[in-house]
Amino acid sequence: MKCIAYNGGYKYQLKETYMVAIDIKPATSINTEYIDLDTNGNLTIAEGYAWDGPSGPTIDTLTFMRGSLVHDSLYQLMRESHLDHNIYREAADRILQHICKEDGMWPLRAWWVYHSVRLFADPAADPASKRPAIRAPKGCQP
Repeated sequence: MKCIAYNGGYKYQLKETYMVAIDIKPATSINTEYIDLDTNGNLTIAEGYAWDGPSGPTIDTLTFMRGSLVHDSLYQLMRESHLDHNIYREAADRILQHICKEDGMWPLRAWWVYHSVRLFADPAADPASKRPAIRAPKGCQP
């Protein structure tokens, strides 16, 4: 039987590499297949990166997309143990709030976004929450 393995839960895929300077500056550079973060805080997210966009009870608006991309990539680095989520999670949440406001989100909504991820998003950054591969069709084994 021919099988596939994939990760679910993604809605968007980056069509162009995106680079941004952020306030997270790791002691050593991090280089993964789709995400690089250097010691100066230069974050590069490669073309083809997939993310789920804004999470929770919210609407995917243009003022939320860039923030969700950066936030999801930082949470992935934490989930994969490249960044310690106990040290960097709050900074990642503040970066999300800052980018959303920079992109025109109402300050009250950006405040709500920040507090929502502080209250509910810890499992998404926790290394114990790695997404297992889904296999198809039914009955496929690794």
